[in-house]
Amino acid sequence: MLCAGAAAANGEAPAPAHVKVAKSATAPVRARHVKRVASVVRVVPAKPSFGQLAGLHSTHDALDLKSSAALVLDQDTDEVLFSKNSQAVLPIASLTKLMTAVVVTEAQLPLDETLTVSQDDVDTEKHSGSRLKVGTQLTRGEMLHLALMSSENRAAHALGRSYPGGLDAFVAAMNQKAQALGMADTQYVEPTGLSSRNQSSARDLATLVKAAHEHQIIRELSTSPQYQVAVGKRQLQFRNTNLLVRNPTWDIGLQKTGYISEAGRCLVMQAQLAGRKLIMVFLDSAGKYSRIGDAERVRKWVNESSPTALVAPKVTS
Repeated sequence: MLCAGAAAANGEAPAPAHVKVAKSATAPVRARHVKRVASVVRVVPAKPSFGQLAGLHSTHDALDLKSSAALVLDQDTDEVLFSKNSQAVLPIASLTKLMTAVVVTEAQLPLDETLTVSQDDVDTEKHSGSRLKVGTQLTRGEMLHLALMSSENRAAHALGRSYPGGLDAFVAAMNQKAQALGMADTQYVEPTGLSSRNQSSARDLATLVKAAHEHQIIRELSTSPQYQVAVGKRQLQFRNTNLLVRNPTWDIGLQKTGYISEAGRCLVMQAQLAGRKLIMVFLDSAGKYSRIGDAERVRKWVNESSPTALVAPKVTS
């Protein structure tokens, strides 16, 4: 937060306190006594995540990951290759939208049905912005695409709100699906992930990724690099929130990113590495690009070594 003097309020930077203000021969006498107000920069510390508050970031692991919780497992055999605080229950931010997509897909609702963004879809939890203004009309399929690829919150909320029985019925369906999959550490209270009360563990999320990967539409939409939709007379271009989908050295079959301050940076992926189909979960990473860095660390470890011989110590919370 920047607190500036009157000069700054008029678009001028105030003179630093140690700099002398030159006198002007034509200036009024009173200008000789200029009251200088030093600008003060107040640094507001970032809100700690739940993982930081729980001390999970102090957990050491052999790969030096920046995520406080992580899990890597073989999709076909369920063999755990790497585990770090994988049972810790944490907010999952927009990873929530993966379950939103599963419920919408398995309900077999018509993807060509037009949905309208309403005031109810506006974020009152985090007051985040959106390019989908109230009144925007898109098909359910377009909403699903934007929710998975660009993590569009209003699109995800509209998907839940338009579910038969409304939003409450949709959230109930999300939790019922989690129970059916054996995700005992998981609960949902809304379909976007903006609420920190949407929580899960890395172990449960690996189960969700495996279930979501069974649906071709979720695989395709979540890994789409970019997508354009017509909103009125305008064409809006959206891009994938995961930089790795545009990296030709990666073979990603499904992905979803997430972020709110309580959850840190999160990422789940299904990818082919060293001839194996692997599921990777990274939760509560502190830096903006650190979840991507963690994925690259895992890839390097898998490609350059024998995972069965170099399994990192299994740590649980």
